Amino acid sequence: MPRKGSSNGRPPLLLRQGWVWWLPFAAVLADLVAELALSGREPVSFLLVGVPPLAAATHGPRGTALSAVVCLGLQMLFAARRPGHFDEQHHVALYAATLIIGIVSTALSWQRVRTRAHLIRANSVAEAMQRALLRPVPHRLGPVRAAAFYSAGEGGTLVGGDLYDVCATPFGVRAIIGDVRGKGLGAVQTVAAVLGSFRVSAHEWQDLTSLAERLELSIARNDPVGDTNDPELFVTALVLEFPLSGGEVRIVDRGHPPPIVVGPDGARRLATAPALPLGLGALSPGGAAETTAHTLRPGDVVVVHTDGVSEARDGTGAFYPVLERLATRFGDGRAPDPADVVSFVRADTARWAKDCDDDQAVLALTLTDRPQSRPAPRA
Repeated sequence: MPRKGSSNGRPPLLLRQGWVWWLPFAAVLADLVAELALSGREPVSFLLVGVPPLAAATHGPRGTALSAVVCLGLQMLFAARRPGHFDEQHHVALYAATLIIGIVSTALSWQRVRTRAHLIRANSVAEAMQRALLRPVPHRLGPVRAAAFYSAGEGGTLVGGDLYDVCATPFGVRAIIGDVRGKGLGAVQTVAAVLGSFRVSAHEWQDLTSLAERLELSIARNDPVGDTNDPELFVTALVLEFPLSGGEVRIVDRGHPPPIVVGPDGARRLATAPALPLGLGALSPGGAAETTAHTLRPGDVVVVHTDGVSEARDGTGAFYPVLERLATRFGDGRAPDPADVVSFVRADTARWAKDCDDDQAVLALTLTDRPQSRPAPRA
């Protein structure tokens, strides 16, 4: 049961304030102690001039104005204790300075509170938009259990240049993971274009290769630089499908790190047929990318990741060995859980690379049972 004077078991508000919040009070207390210790022999009330600016940095306009009034009153009180000092010129100048600084500090506090409220509203809208763009992965979609982890390399953002999504379609459960070249707003716009196209086209195109070509078309149509067409705009991506017939995974590789399968007996990479990244398909002389299919054994977890994971460096500059670390952690005869695999990669890369400034995304998927096949609509 929460204790009296607390909210939901937490300490009272005053006890939860940071040390900076207490600085104005500490400054006033220090001045009072100095005044009492010196018994008014030396003027120490000038120290109170700095209290209103301290209050403006941590308190609201009312608290800042109150601090200015209190400091002005204490200065007058201390001066009055010394005969003939109350109306001396330098004391009058001190009163005026404290009053002016108090007014300015109150105005600054009002502006700080107003700006903070505006930033909170703006950040709330931005967070809602970013969460709508990069939606949480459901724990289960039909016969597939999934888990994911995402970390934007740019501080203060939820979405960077990496992307992933999973959806149940008439052709089975499909997933995508990708990495946009570059960072910033342009990369986020490309992420939005690719994910938006995937969420629609994955339900319409039966062939994975055709689906990948549709995603490439979305990049060309949504080039954030407009008519200039950035020649270096591309997205490395893997498009995966767990078909209705079950028992296997189909993969189209558009220049992305290949998948890893983690099972009861260890970890291994899946062979793919790499093609040029999305956005560069027109440069390929061989035409459309090939789809590769791999049989999955019971307990196998398909792990896909972006290069922010595999290229994370430790203090010596060595890359993070994804396959070796997964093989060491799992492979003890028990079927790993997708959530455990994702949690391990997340924590292990954080230990490996203390200061990683690249986007990181990990997606783990596993079949739970063999679904009943049903006819798929024509593309």
